[in-house]
Amino acid sequence: MRPTNVALGGMPTAKSWMGWWGAFNGPKQKGVISYSLSPYKQRAFAGALHGYLFNGYARIAAQAPYFAIPFGTAYAVYVWANKRDAFLNSKAGHGHGDH
Repeated sequence: MRPTNVALGGMPTAKSWMGWWGAFNGPKQKGVISYSLSPYKQRAFAGALHGYLFNGYARIAAQAPYFAIPFGTAYAVYVWANKRDAFLNSKAGHGHGDH
């Protein structure tokens, strides 16, 4: 009985070899078109500030009811609780008997 070869155990040979990683020397590609632009001609942040000033304000204004009302309510409860705590721990609060 003959031992079996390990499948894909080494470098491929003959017709299946196209090259090592990063150095593929396979068949020439046809119909592939690529375009490039000089890095000096690119404007990465073109219109970013203008877009934020107008579109950002509109987006924040549209979302304000969803975050402003809960935060406003939470802040009002926080202020009320601090005032109540200060009153209950004061001399007047102890005399009032709400403890």
